[in-house]
Amino acid sequence: QAQLVESGGGSVQPGGSLRLSCTASGLDSDNYAIGWFRQVSGKEREGISCISTRDNSTYFDDSVKGRFTISRDAAKNTAYLQMNSLKPEDTAVYFCAARTFTTVGGLCVYPRYRTSAHWGKGTLVTVSS
Repeated sequence: QAQLVESGGGSVQPGGSLRLSCTASGLDSDNYAIGWFRQVSGKEREGISCISTRDNSTYFDDSVKGRFTISRDAAKNTAYLQMNSLKPEDTAVYFCAARTFTTVGGLCVYPRYRTSAHWGKGTLVTVSS
């Protein structure tokens, strides 16, 4: 059974940094897209960054370009989201998701793929002074 476990959330002041980790297990292929979504109460979950295990292609939402980077450690089946220059509007619950045989655009951009993706439980990121 597939499982995604996130870690690394917390509270930080504006301008600070955090790194989120997501470790995947039990996926039925090593060809998958994995990424990060965030959700604020009352709003839809939005895809902010994804990476492909097939070719290491990446996707970033415009709201985080230049501030966030995504990487992965294939040996550990772990993806990382490095978040720099954090802003109060980055405050949200961050979820990790993965879907096999999917492009980064397919996972991060198109909601129809999310219903069949595997999801973590989420981790809260709070940016406040």
